[in-house]
Amino acid sequence: MKWCAYTFPAAAHRARSRGPARARTRLVRERLITLTAEVEAHLDPVLLEHSEAGVPAEDTSHPLLADAPVANDSPTFAELGVRDEIVKALSEAGIERTFAIQELTLPIALAGDDVIGQARTGTGKTLGFGVPLLHRLDTPGDGTPQALVVVPTRELCLQVTHDLTDASKHLGVKVTAIYGGRPYEQQIAALRKGVDVVIGTPGRLLDLAEQRHLVLGKVKMLVLDEADEMLDLGFLPDIERILTMVPDERQTMLFSATMPGPIITLARTFLTQPTHIRAEENDAGQTHERTSQFVYRAHSMDKPEMLARVLQARDRGLSMIFARTKRTAQKVADDLTERGFAAAAVHGDLGQGAREKALRAFRSGKVDVLVATDVAARGIDIDDVTHVINYQCPEDEKTYVHRIGRTGRAGRTGVAVTFVDWDETARWQSVNELLGLGQPMPVETYSTSDHLFADLGIPSGSTGRLPMSHRTRAGLDAEEEENLDSGKRKRRRRTGSTRADGEQAPEVSEATRPKRSRSRTRSRSGVPVEGEQAETSAPEATDKSASDKPRRRRRRRSSAEQAAPSAD
Repeated sequence: MKWCAYTFPAAAHRARSRGPARARTRLVRERLITLTAEVEAHLDPVLLEHSEAGVPAEDTSHPLLADAPVANDSPTFAELGVRDEIVKALSEAGIERTFAIQELTLPIALAGDDVIGQARTGTGKTLGFGVPLLHRLDTPGDGTPQALVVVPTRELCLQVTHDLTDASKHLGVKVTAIYGGRPYEQQIAALRKGVDVVIGTPGRLLDLAEQRHLVLGKVKMLVLDEADEMLDLGFLPDIERILTMVPDERQTMLFSATMPGPIITLARTFLTQPTHIRAEENDAGQTHERTSQFVYRAHSMDKPEMLARVLQARDRGLSMIFARTKRTAQKVADDLTERGFAAAAVHGDLGQGAREKALRAFRSGKVDVLVATDVAARGIDIDDVTHVINYQCPEDEKTYVHRIGRTGRAGRTGVAVTFVDWDETARWQSVNELLGLGQPMPVETYSTSDHLFADLGIPSGSTGRLPMSHRTRAGLDAEEEENLDSGKRKRRRRTGSTRADGEQAPEVSEATRPKRSRSRTRSRSGVPVEGEQAETSAPEATDKSASDKPRRRRRRRSSAEQAAPSAD
């Protein structure tokens, strides 16, 4: 096993730091730090006491688990000098020795140096930056965030929050999750009570920072997790804005499965002499060796039938199906539900409550099929997935790696099935060539093909519907959806006044309300005119009597009558 670690040249970094753009960025940061200091001066110290402001009451994450491959000769966390409180918390979760990425990252990150960590999905990157981050916290803090972790998706935000909360339970620090789709009031209240570590998505972090609810002037550790995914989702401008809000004197750690050009440029601009660590063998492929990969050329109209048969394969457990569009994901989930499968969908058109409901049902086993878009490929961290099915061919090799990375984790084996339509052949050939899969031309396959049944272990005689005897899952409807609007106050229309004794005054309607009687006095040149007051009431009576008579119908002239005068 060979490891790669190198450092960017210091001379290039010094040359960049002398540029005018760097000076302007430093001025912006100084102004923002001044603003955050002013905000801190107006905060009540009592409100900044530490409180339980971590994971929301209902989340889709799971406890900290020892689920990454570890060698018997790997050093322990205690041998690397990690704080005893963190070592104790990890030991209670069954984690004693470092994983591959952690073995290389911890000595550098614990010293406070900038790090670029590159490793495949499911190799323990979260603790690779989480342990150094918790180790370098000042305890007890003053309630303002000392560390900021930026992640691309809500699901990943919850999972990282849960992991760091479990690892820091003996430190007495407070960790909170900030992400979109939830009411602002709960997150603002958590920030006011005081936090040490903030994990959030770029959009909501920027909103709260610009509203001065999130103070970034004392952040001394910044982590960018799944940076390439944030690039794909268009978050790079938001990341750059966040980087200008934190102090220059900080430690920055960037973790990603792949390193495209824009991410390298970002690292060279905002990181100080980072050490690039790649926890892979020099000749290792990007895909998991423990995952069996099958590729079939399938017709779009036959895909639902093929999918229904694949989901009846022997030894199939939790399964994930990936689609390119939100509409396709929802359509596939609805079709599978109609065929008798316990399926749920997760995509951007669903509200946060519906997304968390689907993930909770999937984790608890109430549904065993989850249909998701590529955005959810990073945020969902579930170790018991046995099958991954690419209902549509992935856009590129990075998407393919992230999709099939959901299975074959923690030493387990997995199955990855990819459907390639005729118009997707060129795209698949590009993915195959870049990853060296050796399957440039997929075999033409239909729902009745013998090799499909033989490859995946599908029982003979399986049809496009799940037999009634196999429908043992409770389904998505068995999971309750959380009401995310409970923290919002609704305006109530006032219906009556409150008496001094506390009783509510009776409501007065328009019909029972007495009319006001007004007397008007007419004056001329400032002198009241006698008899005018009685005259004002007379027209009222006249109008009332006139209103009792039927209204005269207005006669409309015809076009011939209108043209007659003009003829004269």
